[in-house]
Amino acid sequence: MELWKGRFQKALDPKTNDFNSSISVDSRMYKEDIEGSIAHATMLGEAGIIEKSESEKICAGLKEIAADIESGALLIDPNAEDIHTFVEGELTARIGDAGKRLHTARSRNDQVALDVRLVLKKECASLIEQIRELLFVLCDQAEEYADTVMPGYTHLQRAQPITFGHHLMAYAEMFLRDIGRLEDAVKRMDVCPLGSGALAGTTYPLDRELSAKLLGFSAVSRNSLDGVADRDFCAEIASAISLAMVHLSRFSEEIILWCSWEFKFIELDDAFSTGSSIMPQKKNPVITELIRGKSGRVFGDLMTLLTMMKGLPLAYNKDMQEDKEAVFDAVDTLRLCLTPFIPMLKTMRVLKENMRNAAARGFINATDCADYLVAAKGLPFRDAYKITGQLVALCIDRGLTLETLPLDEYKKVCDAFDEGVYTAINLEKCVNDRKVKGGPAPENVRAAVKEIRALLG
Repeated sequence: MELWKGRFQKALDPKTNDFNSSISVDSRMYKEDIEGSIAHATMLGEAGIIEKSESEKICAGLKEIAADIESGALLIDPNAEDIHTFVEGELTARIGDAGKRLHTARSRNDQVALDVRLVLKKECASLIEQIRELLFVLCDQAEEYADTVMPGYTHLQRAQPITFGHHLMAYAEMFLRDIGRLEDAVKRMDVCPLGSGALAGTTYPLDRELSAKLLGFSAVSRNSLDGVADRDFCAEIASAISLAMVHLSRFSEEIILWCSWEFKFIELDDAFSTGSSIMPQKKNPVITELIRGKSGRVFGDLMTLLTMMKGLPLAYNKDMQEDKEAVFDAVDTLRLCLTPFIPMLKTMRVLKENMRNAAARGFINATDCADYLVAAKGLPFRDAYKITGQLVALCIDRGLTLETLPLDEYKKVCDAFDEGVYTAINLEKCVNDRKVKGGPAPENVRAAVKEIRALLG
C-alpha cells in the first residue's frame, strides 16, 4: 500500500519501488513507530479530533500488532515501502476504516522524525551503559596496577616513568567524556516533532504537549520546518560515537603494541585471540585489530550524514532517508566493538616485571636526575639538563643505566654528585614523588579511581 497513490495513474516501477523502499533499514523502528502512533491516536481522541471509541480501537489494534511482531506471528513485509506504511496497512486490515483515521493531522515527515528520535534515545542509553561497564573495568584494573611502574612515551620513545594504572585512567577520562557527549546529544534531541506535519503544522487543534508527555519528551519543537528537517541529532550522535571509536582505536593500537614480543607488557586471554593458519607460534590480537579497522567505518557514517545534509533546502527531502542507515550503523558498530573489548580488558594478564624492566632500560629517570642537581645542588636547570644528557650518552656507550653507573663516573661529569643521586633516580620514588594533581603517583591513581566511580554512581 502506497500512502500517496491517489495522485498517480500508474503503479510504481518495481525496480524503482525497490530503490525507493526503506523497509530493510527502518523495520527496526517498528516498536517506536507503534509507540508513536499509540500516543498520536490517544491525543486525537483526547482532543476530540476523532471519536474516543475509534482512538481506543486504534490503540488496541496497534498493541496487538506489536505483540504479534514480537512473538513472530506477524512478519514485516519486505516489499512494504517503509515501516510506517506496513503498520498502518496492517492496522486497517485488522480494524477497518477506524485504522484510516490514525494518520489524521500527521505526516510521514513528522512521524519518521519522531521514530528516529525515539530509537536513538534508547540506543544512546544502551551505549552509555556499555561505556559505564567499560569504565568500571578500567577503574578495577587501574586500582590493581596503581603501583606498577612502566615507561610513559612521547613520539613512541620512552620518556618518563608512570604507572600502568595511570595509563589506564587516561582512557577512563576519554570514555567519561564520551558518555558526556552522548548525554548532551540526547538532551538536545529530547524534543517531540509530532504536530509539525509535512512542514507547516496542521489546522487541527492538536494537544502537542500531551503527545510529548505520553512519549517521554521534555518539550515540543518550536518550528514546524525545523521539526521535520532537523537531523542535527543524528550527526551529533554519530560524532560522539566517532570520538568513542577514536578512543577505542587508540587503546586498541596500544594493546596491539603491548602484546608484541617487542613490548610484551600484557598477554590477552586465549578467548580473545586467534592463531595463524601456517605459523603455529602466533597469537594475534585480532579483536583490537578489527576495532581499529572499524573506526574508519564509523567516521564514514558521520561523513555520510554531514554530506547528506549540507545542501538540503527546507524542509523534508528524500535524501534524508539515508540518515537511518548511517546513524544506526554507527550505533551498531560501537556496540559491536565494546561487546568483546570489555571482557578482553578484564581478563588480560599484566606482565609487571617486563614493564619495570623496560622502564629501567629507557633512561626515563633522566629528568629526575637533572631535577636532583637543581633541587639538591642548586645548579641551573639548563646546566643540569646538559650534564644529564652527557651521562645518558656515557651509559649508552658502556651498556649501563643511570642506576648502574658508578658514582665515580657521575663525579667525572659533575663533582656535585653524591650517593643521594641513586635515591633520586629510583623509579618507584620518581613515580611516587609525582603527586601533583593529575600526576602518576599511586595515591593519585587511587584517588582518580574513587572520583570516577563516584561520578558513575
